[in-house]
Amino acid sequence: MLEGETPLGLPNKENLIGYDTIISTLAEAHETIWFVNCIILGVVFGGLLVCNGAEKEIVLFDGKTFQGWEGNLKIFRIEKKAIVGGTLKEKIDHNEFLCTKKIYKNFILRLEVKLLGGSKANAGIQIRTKRIPNHHEVIGYQADMGKGWWGSLYDESRRRTVLSKADSAVIGKILKPNDWNRYEIRCEAKRIRLFVNGTQTIDYTEADPKIPLEGVIALQIHGGPPSEAWYRNIRLTPLP
Repeated sequence: MLEGETPLGLPNKENLIGYDTIISTLAEAHETIWFVNCIILGVVFGGLLVCNGAEKEIVLFDGKTFQGWEGNLKIFRIEKKAIVGGTLKEKIDHNEFLCTKKIYKNFILRLEVKLLGGSKANAGIQIRTKRIPNHHEVIGYQADMGKGWWGSLYDESRRRTVLSKADSAVIGKILKPNDWNRYEIRCEAKRIRLFVNGTQTIDYTEADPKIPLEGVIALQIHGGPPSEAWYRNIRLTPLP
């Protein structure tokens, strides 16, 4: 008979009690670990949900109508779920802009754009902009489109100058001419950043305190030779 066994070869009561205590302790430890893991996962996923809830993306163009927009509909049309400014059939008399009816301040604007019409075609996306009363022009920042202009920030009808110029070598590597390109515009207080096909092209901070930090968003077709500017999948995420 081994030590700790009864005459029948079974563990004695005292050893059984010790064994039960070990099993119970291990079970409680496992339950505690499981509970802690649940708390951690809850915090992580809860935090993600809060973050996502704070950035509700807004669809600015439904692909079917000009609801929420205003402008010269003789120049702008909807084709293949895109807004198209201009035509390849005749000269564009002067700049034209299709503007949102709402004003936006801090945001991330994402859209796809395509420019057709050769090396002299030009267009752009206006941000923090306002219309000039009784005029076809607008005043504000422009994320530019066109040969030598892509990815740059221009000041339309105000300072009439390039505020920040994109690196032409970078643009040459990332741009898809005559095809769809992704444009992203981030406006946060006085800082404006532009991205073309996922690559940052400029990072500009406004030094003039008199420049408004809010306004409409507008889509441009530049006056000049026959050309078309296509815009689709226009989405905006408001920022604090």
